[in-house]
Formats: sequence, structure tokens, C-alpha cells
Amino acid sequence: MFSPLELTLLLLGSAVLGVVAFRMLHLPPMLGYLAVGIIIGPHALGLAEQSEAGHILAEFGVVFLMFSIGLEFSLPKLMAMRGIVFGLGMAQVVATIAATMVLGWLLVTQMPGVHIGWQASFALGGALAMSSTAIVVKMLTERLELESEHGRKIIGILLFQDLAVVPLLILIPSLSKNPDDLLSTLAWAAGKAAIVLVLLLFVGQKLVRGWFTIVVKRRSQELFMLNLLLITLGAAWITEKAGLSMALGAFVAGMLISETEYKHQVEEDIKPFRDVLLGLFFINVGMLLNLRLVVEHWWLVLVLLAGPVLLKFALIAGLAKLFGSSDGVSMRTGLALAQAGEFGFVLLNLAGGMALMDPFIIQVVLASMVLSMLLAPFIIAKSDQLVMKVSSNEWMMQSLALTKIATRTMSTQKHVIVAGFGRSGQSLATLLSEEDIAYHALDLDPERVQEAQTAGANVSYGDAGRRESLVAAGIYRASAVVITYASTPSALRVLHLVHELAPALPVIVRSHDDTDLDRLKAAGAAEVVPELMEGSLMLASHALVMLGVPLRRVVHRVQAAREARYASLRGWFHGASDAGGDDEMLRLHSVALGEKAGSVGKALSEVEIETAGAEIASIRRGKSGVEVAPGTVLQAGDVVVLRGAADAVARAEHLLLT
Repeated sequence: MFSPLELTLLLLGSAVLGVVAFRMLHLPPMLGYLAVGIIIGPHALGLAEQSEAGHILAEFGVVFLMFSIGLEFSLPKLMAMRGIVFGLGMAQVVATIAATMVLGWLLVTQMPGVHIGWQASFALGGALAMSSTAIVVKMLTERLELESEHGRKIIGILLFQDLAVVPLLILIPSLSKNPDDLLSTLAWAAGKAAIVLVLLLFVGQKLVRGWFTIVVKRRSQELFMLNLLLITLGAAWITEKAGLSMALGAFVAGMLISETEYKHQVEEDIKPFRDVLLGLFFINVGMLLNLRLVVEHWWLVLVLLAGPVLLKFALIAGLAKLFGSSDGVSMRTGLALAQAGEFGFVLLNLAGGMALMDPFIIQVVLASMVLSMLLAPFIIAKSDQLVMKVSSNEWMMQSLALTKIATRTMSTQKHVIVAGFGRSGQSLATLLSEEDIAYHALDLDPERVQEAQTAGANVSYGDAGRRESLVAAGIYRASAVVITYASTPSALRVLHLVHELAPALPVIVRSHDDTDLDRLKAAGAAEVVPELMEGSLMLASHALVMLGVPLRRVVHRVQAAREARYASLRGWFHGASDAGGDDEMLRLHSVALGEKAGSVGKALSEVEIETAGAEIASIRRGKSGVEVAPGTVLQAGDVVVLRGAADAVARAEHLLLT
């Protein structure tokens, strides 16, 4: 067997390869961890066995995940979405558990050889009621559907699912007790939970805020991190000693901190611990899967894959319809949440540890859950086509929406199509109106659209990333398109459609920084406005004017920087605080040439820095600069400033020094 160090290296190496492979396929890393656990586990290659130490570390992954969920559960947020969360969300979880228990009872009565107790059916229903927050939120974000009507329904249901894990973590262990003592066990567990929660929430809130203030005033990042781990694991220890789950304590600790001003800093600091340990948890889950058993009973795995997915889809779509959603919104909500979720594995693992279910049932259910999560991204990606094919009413609704857009823009000529009507879009619309320039905006937030329309704004509900919406908005008569949200994938999609429909139409794109500036320009953007670069320009402009530099010269410098596509501003010297940033982000890096550097005595044209994918921003020789030209000969003592992505800069430095 492997030594502890060798086993650690095996897990790390396998996890890196698995995550890289799934990232290349644009799938969530979580599926990569599951695949790694399946492959190296005792039921496949047999390279790694489950150990007590590994199990404890994996459990800490769930603790930190619940802590992160707690950070998101601020009381104001819950109250704002209470109708969806405690209405539709609660109905979905209760209905799924009830349906699973009914099916379990039918199996027992119709098939005498099958023995599934109601406790097992309840635990299984709780596991199947969960959907993958990681997969669904990622897909909705990429598709810009978080603020759509079905996006809000989905997020509300996911919020309640995450919240429902807390009582399920208390209930499932109680089900393994003596049936005669079940009621008293549940009452005792509920009583302990109430006492602990009251102490943590009401007494702990004042203590946490006061203690965090003391720690922050010490101005030590190390102390802040130690304090954060102490509070998280301390709360987990308190609930564990009370006979409850560690995850419950971590959840409460997250809720306490969510009410403080340190929430966002805590969220960033805890992320590395959460992601690494949660990855180990999913590897451990993957190790549970017996591939041989799955292959032998493939038909049962497929039945358990299709059955719960179809059941959840029908339940969620039906409930959404019952709560007043249209056919299209109901079906999209059901399709997005039909798969299994992360906490489903947690609850299934817990039920297995309490011996509530036969190991064989756990194996086949586990296999079907993994497969449903693998299929989830593809189902969500094809949800529009599926809804259109099945729902004739959806065609009518889409046509009606497009007709409304076309009606509002029919008499408009030389107008600006504004993609996105958030804060930036509304500011642009105000300035356009003041200049008597017509515009029409498209936005996917129905509440925002309704509010803005009532106030007289020219905005319609529609997706600028759809060909039909652009045509309805009058793209053939428009004078420009402005994309006001900073999303490169969506902007590229809009640019592709505009280039296809109206190639000569200028498109102005907003981006967060200069990372994708070249890609967007290459895709046809007439102008790209990186907000970080523009913020730097405005800051410098105000500073120069305050220092007495003539306004005309300041304006000239700003205009020159824009015309040069921010070349002089792109890239910056990274420090320790920039660790973990985007490796594709342009950066500056200084390379001092010693006497033994391979490039000393060579002209820049001979060094061929451009082959590394980087460029030379400047050369410093003594106290003065040297012209960056092909014929410039490098000397010992020169400092060459490189500009490029992290790997390109590293390759260029190697060319200079060797």
C-alpha cells in the first residue's frame, strides 16, 4: 500500500488531472472529482482505499460548504424571496419526499421480496429532492438567466433545498433509533437543536460581531484567518457535542457572520479551504461507487436515472404551474432542477452510515445520481429547444414578446439598441434621451422592465443574444448596438449575430478589464470599454487637473490612450495580494539582465521575444530609458519590462536569461 505522502500525491495528481479534463469539457470540477474517486477507488483500479482520516477531512469539506451556504442566508434576502423559497421551494422538497415514500410503499406491497422501510424511503426522498446548486447556478450565469422569471424560480427552490438540509441532517440520524423511541428521539433532537440555535443565534451574534471587531483592529491577515477557522470549527464542535451534525453548527456560524460587514472578506478567505476539502469529499463519494455492480445491473441504474429525473421534472414543473407560472417558465424550471445535487450525496452517505438502506440500493442510487449530474449541463443547454417543441403555448408567448418589441420599434429609425438595462444601460439611456437620440433597450429582468416601462423608458423584455430579438428591435434600421453588461461570452454571441445580420453596424462593448479586449475587437467590436481602464483614466485625469496640468493636455492624453487601445496602461506589476488572479490577465514583469544572461550582446530581433507570446513594454538602462526597437542591443545591467499573460511572461524571461 501507499505511504500517507504517496497517497496524498496520488489524490492531488488525480484531482488536478480530473479537474483539468472536465474544465476543458466546460463541465463543473465537482464531476471531475467524482470521476477521479470512481477510477482510483477500491472498486476500479484499487489505487486508493477509504480511510478514517480521509473520511474526517472529507466531512470538513461539507462543514465549510454549509458555512458558505450560511453566509448567503441573510434574513433580508430570505424575506425578499419568501414567496418562492417557502412556497414553491418547500412544496418541491415535501412533494419529492412524499412521492418517494409512496413509491417505496408500493414496491413493498407489490413486490414481497423487496424490503424498504419508510425510514429508508424518507432518507432516499430527501437525497433525491436535492439539485446541484453548483451546476445550475453556473449554467444560469453563463446563459444570463439568473434574473429571468424561471431563473428566480430556480434560485428560490435551490435556496430552500439548501435550507432543508439542516433539518434533514437532524432527522435522518434519528430514524436509525429504535422505532418505539422514535418520537421521543425526534423531540429530544428538536429540543436540543432549538436550545443550541437560540444560544448561537442570539447570544453568538453579539459575541461574533464584537470579537471580529477586536480581531480586525489588530490588522493581521493571519490572525483573521485563524479566528475564522476557530469560529467555524468551534460552532461545528458545539453542535456535534449536542448530538447534532457538525454541518449544522457551521451553517449557523455562516449566518452569524453574514450579518456583519466582514461577510465578503470571510467568503474569499474560506473559499480555498472549502473547495479543496469539498473536492476530497466528492472523491470519497466516487470511491463508494462499485462499477462492477453498476455494469451487472445497468438496467436498474438506467431505471433509477430516468425515474427520479422524470419524477422531479413533472413535480417541479407542475408545482411551478400551480404557483402561477407560464408553461414555458414551469418547464424550464423543472428541466434545470431535475438532476441530483451535492447535498444528495451528503444525505445518502449519512443514510448509509446509519444502516438505513441496503448497500446495494445505495450503490445503484449513487450511480444514477452521478449520471444525472453529468447529463444536467446538456439538459439545461437544450432546455429552450425542448420547451419550444413540447409547448405550443410557449411559441405563442415568444411570438407575443417579439411582437411587442417590434411594435415599440416599428416607427424608429437610426436608434441605438441597448443590450442590458442595468445601471450602466439606464445611465446611457438618460444621456441618449438628453441628446434626442432614440434608443430601445432589451433586458431579461421582468420586474426591471415593468418598472422602467411604467416610468416611460423604451425597454422591452428580450434577450439580445437571440437573433429574433435583435430583428424585432430593428437591427436593420439601427445606428449602433451597445452591450452594457460585462460578460465576454454573451458579448461574443451578440457580436456574432450582429455581424451576421448587419455587418456594417458598429457595436460598443463594455468589459470588466482588458483581458478580452483583443478577442472582442477581433470579433467585430467597434469599441471596447474596459471599466477598470476607464476608471484609471478618470482617476488620473482628475489628479492631473488638480495638480495644475492644463485641461486640454489632460483630454489629449486620455484620448491618445483610448486611440492606442489603452496600450500604455495594459498590464501591471503583480504582488502577493494578486495571488490567485486570472492567469490570462496581462501583467508587467521586470527582468534584470546579469552578465551571464544569454541575451546580453544580442539585438532584440535576435532574442525573438514575440515567439513567447509576450512583448517588451520598456527597457531601463541606468537612470534612463532605451528605445524598444529591433536593432537595440541589450547590455548587462539592463532591466527589461515584459508585458503579457503569466505563462507568456515566464517563457519570455527564459529567453532573456538563457
